[in-house]
Amino acid sequence: IKKSEDAPVERVYIEISLRSVICLYLVFIVVCERSSSVMKILIVSALVLGVAVAQPQRRPHSYYDESQREIQKNQDYQPHSDQQYQKNSVQDNSAQNYQQTKESNQYQDNQVRSKHESTTFIPIIRFDKEQSEDGSYKASYETGNNIIAEEEGYLKNLGPDPNAEGETLKSQVQTGSFSYTSPEGILINVKYIADESGFHATGDHLPTPPPVSPEVQKGLELIFAGIRAQEEEDARHLKDNPQDIGKRPEYDDGQYRQ
Repeated sequence: IKKSEDAPVERVYIEISLRSVICLYLVFIVVCERSSSVMKILIVSALVLGVAVAQPQRRPHSYYDESQREIQKNQDYQPHSDQQYQKNSVQDNSAQNYQQTKESNQYQDNQVRSKHESTTFIPIIRFDKEQSEDGSYKASYETGNNIIAEEEGYLKNLGPDPNAEGETLKSQVQTGSFSYTSPEGILINVKYIADESGFHATGDHLPTPPPVSPEVQKGLELIFAGIRAQEEEDARHLKDNPQDIGKRPEYDDGQYRQ
């Protein structure tokens, strides 16, 4: 329901009209008792005219008035819209500036991190090596981050070669040691040997295997002794029967021959 802007004024006019009618009615009663017919007609006419004059003069609403009212509302609303637009623009600019600043800081952090994480050059302070004609050698080196290593090697004679008559088997033996500082600041020392039985390293930082019981040790010695006896028997057989060199045995029951 649309309230009229002239409602308070109309209410006042109505109150004045009612009061005027009541007053004129009272005057009419008093005068009628004392006046003639002509006077009564004049009084009635005056009463009707007074009531008509006392009625509120309402101006009819027109399309022009509605248009003016809509224009005024739009003008009143426009500052709020401009303020909201400016507020949103400020917020958008603030968010954009924050994002650009964040990306710039992240890029700078990545640059600094990449600079610190770059590989550090470690120089070789010392390197020595001696090589002999018989296959033996000695080598040692030291680096700028306190790594020291030494190694020497030679050829070990393992006996006659069963696959080549008149030849001997040889194995490369390497022994050495190296030391370095762990990330915890502990000095690590390692000694090692590599021969026909494999690579063996010792050091205080390495775990120690549990001791082998005498019974198991005795069994291992018997197994290794049987393997060596089998190899010696095969070598004698091939020496006496050179035509069997390179041939595979037709049947092997897995038993050691004596």
